[in-house]
Order: sequence, then C-alpha cells, then structure tokens
Amino acid sequence: MGKLPTREEAWELLTEFNKEEFHLKHARVVEGVMRYFARELGYEEETEFWGLVGLLHDLDFGMYPDEHCVKSQQIMKERGLDERLIRATASHGYGICVDIKPDHEMEKVLYAVDELTGLIGAAAIMRPSKSTMDLELSSVRKKFKTPKFAAGCSREVITNGAQMLGWELDELMEKTIYALREVEQTTGLV
Repeated sequence: MGKLPTREEAWELLTEFNKEEFHLKHARVVEGVMRYFARELGYEEETEFWGLVGLLHDLDFGMYPDEHCVKSQQIMKERGLDERLIRATASHGYGICVDIKPDHEMEKVLYAVDELTGLIGAAAIMRPSKSTMDLELSSVRKKFKTPKFAAGCSREVITNGAQMLGWELDELMEKTIYALREVEQTTGLV
C-alpha cells in the first residue's frame, strides 16, 4: 500500500503534468464535486480521499492525452502512491481507454460526474448569470438532448454512470447541479 498525498502534494503533481488553466479548473471542480458526494452519500470520513481522486483523475491528460488513464497509473506507481488512488482515478476511463470497471460507489460517481460537470458548466456559462445558482434541471436536460451542445461531453458515459449508480438520469443531473452550486459558492468556479 503506497502513500496518499496531501492536497498540496496532489496539486503539485497535477500541475507538473498539466499547464492549461482549463484542465486545472476542471480538476478543481471535479475535486469539489467529489467532496460533496462523499458527504452526501455517507462517506464523510473519506471526503479527503474522494477529493484527491477528483483532483488527480486527469493527471496524465495534459501531457499524454493519447495514453489517458494509462500513463497516470505509471506516474502514480513511480511516485509510490496508494493503489486505491491509482485504481480509482483510472476507472473513470472505463470502456474508453482502460478496462478498469468502476466498482466502489466513489468510482461510479467519478465516472458519472466527470463528463456531466463539463456539460452543466457549459450550460451555466450560457446563462445571463453565468452561474449554477439559478440553473434548473429542465435546462440541463434540454442541453443534454442537444448533441451539438458541449459535444465533447459524452452522453453515453453520463447515462452509463447513472445506471452504474442505480440512479435515474434526472437524479444524477440534479445532484450534480447541487454539487456544482456548492463548488461555485466555496471556490467561485463554475
């Protein structure tokens, strides 16, 4: 069993391999969303771990997009990081770039919300308020059904993630909106 980095060590590692502000912002947003879900789903004692998983889930994407979720495992192993962290971060690429199926509820949440945070964030910045605070489920649902809107956000992955969790798609969307509202309130990020 390897070590779990501190939040500061995880950030240093992330910024070593990611320089673009877009990717760093996405990492922080997903970190906050994962912390929210840890508390909401009864994993309060694991909130820090869930946050680290969210922060580091795209560790390799900035420098190694063609080896996404593969190179990150190698990097983290070389740094002696905890196998649970390595597996959890890689599992969000299930069926896309790795065969590591999300098993733990936390892995399923990451798989489901990674793409969804992008879609909801895009929907929020299209609003006059540029905020999630007044964003309604019906707006997100409408954007979800428009393939050209946030086209890079896989609707299939989001749908599969909801199914993995045993949730209706609307439930996943609504909970993620609430999570993003908390992230926006605490960090200012949308």
